[in-house]
Amino acid sequence: MKRILVSGLLTASVALTPLPALADNAFVGGLVGGFIGSAIANQPKTQRVYRAPASSSRKTYSSSKSTKSSSVSSYERQTNRDTQSALNYFGFNAGSVDGVMGSRSRSAISAYQGHMGYTPTGQLTQYERDFLIGSYHRAQAGGPATSQLIASNPLGVKGLLVAYRDEQMNGGGTTATSSIGGHYGLPSVVAAAVNEIAKSSDPTAEQLVQRHGFIQLSDINGDGQTDYIIDTSVTGSAFWCSAQSCMVRVFASTPDGYERNDFQAFNVTPAMFTCQRGTCAKTGSNTTTAAAPAMPVPQAIPRDPGPQMAAMPVPSATPAVPATTAAVNAAPALPNFFGGAAPVEASLASHCNSVNLVTSTNGGYITADTLTDPAAALGEQLCLTRTYAIAAGETLMSQVAESSPQQIAEQCGTFGALLKEQVASVSLQPRDQVLASVGQFVLSTGMTPAQLEKTAQICLASGYKTDDMGTAMGAALMLVALGKGPYAELLGHHLSQGFGASQRSDLAVSWYDQALSALDAGATPVFGPGQPERAGLLRKASMMLGGNSGLAGQDAPKVTQASAVPVFKLAD
Repeated sequence: MKRILVSGLLTASVALTPLPALADNAFVGGLVGGFIGSAIANQPKTQRVYRAPASSSRKTYSSSKSTKSSSVSSYERQTNRDTQSALNYFGFNAGSVDGVMGSRSRSAISAYQGHMGYTPTGQLTQYERDFLIGSYHRAQAGGPATSQLIASNPLGVKGLLVAYRDEQMNGGGTTATSSIGGHYGLPSVVAAAVNEIAKSSDPTAEQLVQRHGFIQLSDINGDGQTDYIIDTSVTGSAFWCSAQSCMVRVFASTPDGYERNDFQAFNVTPAMFTCQRGTCAKTGSNTTTAAAPAMPVPQAIPRDPGPQMAAMPVPSATPAVPATTAAVNAAPALPNFFGGAAPVEASLASHCNSVNLVTSTNGGYITADTLTDPAAALGEQLCLTRTYAIAAGETLMSQVAESSPQQIAEQCGTFGALLKEQVASVSLQPRDQVLASVGQFVLSTGMTPAQLEKTAQICLASGYKTDDMGTAMGAALMLVALGKGPYAELLGHHLSQGFGASQRSDLAVSWYDQALSALDAGATPVFGPGQPERAGLLRKASMMLGGNSGLAGQDAPKVTQASAVPVFKLAD
């Protein structure tokens, strides 16, 4: 016993001899020491296994393998092979089809589960397995038709899974082709409408599908299936628009497919429509041009408006006070012809549709050589800059992780509210005073200029997309305050055209001048970068706006200073 102990100590001392050479690396030394200690501790066991009879060793190994193998039935192994084949077919790399669900197969399962919206556990439920294998067999049986569907779907072969799942959820038996056959992952009838609209628009069909607001999804008829709304006002083309509205197509789901309903509207939201199965109608709750005037128009036409307004309160049985009330209520009735009493000015989106139509009719934009009406020329440029701002912002929106366009719009609405006082001052104060106030706000945010710049560019696009002039102008102000002089053009447009601000040509000139000065100093153009002639047009049109507007701008604070302060504080 003593001899064994001494022998063991000698062995340990010999094995540990190299460690001092590794003392300069404690981590490596500890690692080596751990391996050696483990080897000594396991030595008797290792020797016992090594010295066992060969036949016994083989018998034990064979018996162990046989026992392990018997735990996986041939049926289960074949099911695993089918699962691996299906995963590989749909683009989830499960490795070799050997029936062994190793780490690669589990990773492929997790990817499949994530793609389908399941919990990515790496272990298939019975439903998930049945759906995967069933979809695989169905795709294989489809032949050339399946290949065509794959080629027409932006998700490729993985799009088949989504289409089959949607078909299963919708309870249809033949809608897989409708789900993906029309391109862009849309039902074929919706995709056909996209292609039709794209033929009369500058953006391609693929670009239109990606453009925020062009396609809106909602369950309008309450049948649990997705309905689609296409709003042509975001195409930038006047082909589908009249002076006040644009063509809107609503596709309502039915057991037999989708029914198309055509409307004329602007600022479209799903709340504007109600659908019973495939038949839809406008609710009239939104501020559209059709529903609001319906009540006052019949009353105003046959008789003088005064008696009509006085007649309405008669049932209240008060002869004097109702007449006074009616007289007071007569004034707010006028904005109803424009879709609501809240905003006095028309929608900028609707206005730009009308401007684009006139521009198209006239054969192109007004140039410096053809300029006779500065207001019309600057109106065209406002709509042009709006389009550029939306396009640039949408590019940035696509880079915002884990935020939908709706969430971005909500956040930008808060952004606009924070700058409401500065936006209001644009109509009242000279440019330098406005920018000084915006600069103080910028310093109070605690954000870096780079962060604020990207945020402002995103919210500029969001504001124009949602017709929120407060957000759009607030974002433009912040960009100018951050040293992006060319964006001052936007404030000039809002003042000269009267959108989001009082129509103040005198104040507009200084903003145009700042934008032009920035371009003259070498600033990168942000609107129409390939149209250097725009600068000459802006300079000429702004000079034609009206007299010595610089002095008028200096007088503005004296006229409005007393009333401006309480309005701004109430807004907070």
